[in-house]
Amino acid sequence: MNTLRLIPIALAISGALALPVARAQSLLDMYQSAKAFDASYQSAKSLFDANLAKGEQAKAGLLPSVGLTAGVNRVNIDSNIATFETSYGNQSATVSASQPLYRPANVATAEQGKKQAELAQAQLDAASQDLIVRVSQAYFDVLAAQDSLDFVKAQKAAVSEQLASAKRNFEVGTATITDTREAQAQYDLVVAQEIAAENDLRVKTLALDQTTGQSGSAPKPLLAPISLPTLSPEDVTPWVNQSEELSPTVRQAQLALEVAQLETQKAQAGNKPTLDLVGGYSVTQNNGSTSTTLDYRTNVTSVGLSFNLPLFAGYSIQNRIKETVALEEKSRSDLDAARRGVALGTRSAFFGVQSGLSQVKALEAAEASGQSALDATKLGYQVGVRINIDVLNAQTNLYSTKAKLAQARYNVLVGGLKLRQANGSLKEDDINAVNALLAK
Repeated sequence: MNTLRLIPIALAISGALALPVARAQSLLDMYQSAKAFDASYQSAKSLFDANLAKGEQAKAGLLPSVGLTAGVNRVNIDSNIATFETSYGNQSATVSASQPLYRPANVATAEQGKKQAELAQAQLDAASQDLIVRVSQAYFDVLAAQDSLDFVKAQKAAVSEQLASAKRNFEVGTATITDTREAQAQYDLVVAQEIAAENDLRVKTLALDQTTGQSGSAPKPLLAPISLPTLSPEDVTPWVNQSEELSPTVRQAQLALEVAQLETQKAQAGNKPTLDLVGGYSVTQNNGSTSTTLDYRTNVTSVGLSFNLPLFAGYSIQNRIKETVALEEKSRSDLDAARRGVALGTRSAFFGVQSGLSQVKALEAAEASGQSALDATKLGYQVGVRINIDVLNAQTNLYSTKAKLAQARYNVLVGGLKLRQANGSLKEDDINAVNALLAK
């Protein structure tokens, strides 16, 4: 008879889990939607495009500059001397060009432009990794909230059965009113938990919708049974060493230092001479003058070198050098801080995943033990060696363990992505590895 009572409960659980699958989306689908919708990522992408264009601007100081000027003039002369009255004009056009030959400051500026482009790429990589983690966190938050609601509903059904059993036993005189009241109290508590779980699922779904731009997001659940991937490598040192090369945070700090060093070179170039190749071609068409009424044209071609040597600028150059050297030292300290921070974050994330994997194993064992304990307690209740509250407590412990186990699995998967984000190795391909663990 007890077995028959469990059938509706099992059907309710399987039905609740199966409903969203028909329209469920994978983590990769959610990420692609968020990539096209998320305002933070779009802002970072626009900033990347702007910084690329800004980096290209820095090359202008090494390239020639060409200009064209033109003019038209008309002169009328009217004197009170009748014999002196004339009118003439001219048209002119000039093409001038300049090519830097030796400008150390311009060379440093062009190098800074290249560094700015690399810095923009590092910033975009960081934004992309942040988006992956945010979408994954929101995705599994919804799954965790859905699991919690499903477990609460299953517990509600089990407690309802236990309440009905306690009432029947009280009516036939085989149990006290205490059993009924305990079951009723547990049932009322589960109802309150169900309301809270429904609201939590609603809030978590809205958060995922806001990130992906979709409405009514329904993530695919994990495969059942599931075997979580282990850490590879299993030692934290390679993860930390990898962060030196891959971490966007470290790369940004390194590039900022290189830009600061180039800024010092620009400041030092203030004491150095500059040399430019200059040239021009001018054509002037004259329609008479004060001395003749004949038209004539003048062509002028010029080629030369322009040399400039700073002698004294009120100590501005010397103080500018001191300023840039100090800023260079600041950038060097910032790089050291970034390396230490990334190393600490990588270690913390690594040990967090490692601990999470151990916690999953422990909770899996606890789930099996909790199920055995519940079965034994139910049997003891039927033969009279256990009371109703023992069954209720065993049910509560089992469903609490199930919820903790589901959450621990999600934490491990998100923690693995956060570990790769911490050391800078997180890529879109890592989403595929997590996607493989979802129901098809």
